[in-house]
This record gives sequence, structure tokens and C-alpha cells, in this order.
Amino acid sequence: MQPDVKLRAVQVVEAVGGWPPGGRGVAAARARVAALGADPGLADQGGPLLADAPRAALEVVYAQYGGLLAESASVLVVCRQWLAGPDGAPVSTGSTVDVRLSRAEPRWRVTALHPSDPGPAAAAPADPALRVLAQPRIALPPAAVADVRSGQVHGAALEAMLALAGAYAFEVSVVRSGHPLLVFGTDRPSDHPRGLAFDTWRIEGHPVVAPAAPANLVESFMRAAAAAGSYNVGGPRLLSGGRAANQFFSDPTHHDHVHAGFRG
Repeated sequence: MQPDVKLRAVQVVEAVGGWPPGGRGVAAARARVAALGADPGLADQGGPLLADAPRAALEVVYAQYGGLLAESASVLVVCRQWLAGPDGAPVSTGSTVDVRLSRAEPRWRVTALHPSDPGPAAAAPADPALRVLAQPRIALPPAAVADVRSGQVHGAALEAMLALAGAYAFEVSVVRSGHPLLVFGTDRPSDHPRGLAFDTWRIEGHPVVAPAAPANLVESFMRAAAAAGSYNVGGPRLLSGGRAANQFFSDPTHHDHVHAGFRG
């Protein structure tokens, strides 16, 4: 929809979260961000991306719209990060960063970074959380794994994931943390921070955003999410029907993923 929006968001996150030997610390991250022509102060908002390690590598799993309007945008940059440990062996971690941007010329401008903060793991995760984590047909990025382990994801969302895994292998992008607190551009609370939603970016190996993704596959997944209890299923195309009015929706923000929301 707006390729440069995603590209700019990813470039800034990569500059903050990956560095060679001698590149650790906020000052070095500020220099890397400034070299992109972006505000070096964004590095001060890097949070967990700026671990105290002699070097780091960052992989962007997916860049998903959190909101896309004419003059502003949110891109959820889903990351894995590897930090060099004291013995040189890599330590795997990761986060999801809500990157805010505003329209500017010649390129969109990154205005803020909001890294995920899943919170500590629950002492005794509930049964559906354990089953989701053990299900090989559900792929979760690091921040989403931490969300499930925290005990703050509602059972309705977890049970729906498990139901979908009976028919599909799928990859989740965002569950709770790293998502805007409000539905972008509105004053309505999002279901995500309350643990009542999850987004899917790839189904049976096909990215939802890819033009070659089979339309019937994405549609069947959306209808299966509704059948699994989602009252609010969004995706790249508007579907008819549903058990309730307006159960399905589509807009530019959901061109690149399937959203499934649940009631508490």
C-alpha cells in the first residue's frame, strides 16, 4: 500500500538493534540512526533492542501495518535478535516495535519507537497457553511467545489459535505487546493490549500480503477464525455473511494480515 512507510520503519529498527564489535550503546546507535537521515534521538527509545552486548544481529520477521492513514502510520516491526554472550555464543531474544511515522517529503519520517513489553512469565501458565506454545503448527515470534507465557492472553484467543491449527499451519505476527493501545486514528481501545486478539501474517507458507496467496486460502482462514469465536475478523478482502453483523471487515491497515478479535 505504502512501501516506503514499511521500509523506513525497518531501516530505523535495524540501525538501533544490530551492531558490529565496538558499536554497543546509545551513542553508537544514535550515530547509526543519524546516518539514515533520521532523528538520532529515536535511538534513546530503543529499550530492549539496546542490550549490553559487544555485538548484535537483528532479523526482521515481518513488518505489519498497525495503522495507515493519509498523513500518519504505525508499522509493527516484528524482530528476532541475537546478542553475543560473554563466551561469544549467541543469545536469542527479540521484540516487536510499534514504529510511528508521519508523511514528509521526500520520505516518510519516523517520529517514535514503542518496543514491546510483555512482562514476566506467569508462575503457572494456564493449560491453553502451554498447548499453544507446544503446537508446532502455530509459529510465534519472540514477543508473542512472551505474551503467551505472561498469562495475559485471554483463553478465547488461545483456544481459537488451537482450533485453527487443526486445519492450518500459520504464523502469528502480533498478539498483545508491541501493538498500539488504541485502534489507530481513533480513541477506541484495541483488543490486542488486553490479550483479546492476534494477527496472522502467513498461512500454509503463503504471506497474506502476497499477490500470489490463494484467495480461497485467506478467505477460508478468516471464516475459520470467525467460527472459532472471533467477533471481529479483518483481512485484505471484505467477506460477506457471518454470524453477526459486521463480523468481517477490511481496510488498508489489514491488507497485510488477518486480525482476529475476541470478547472478554
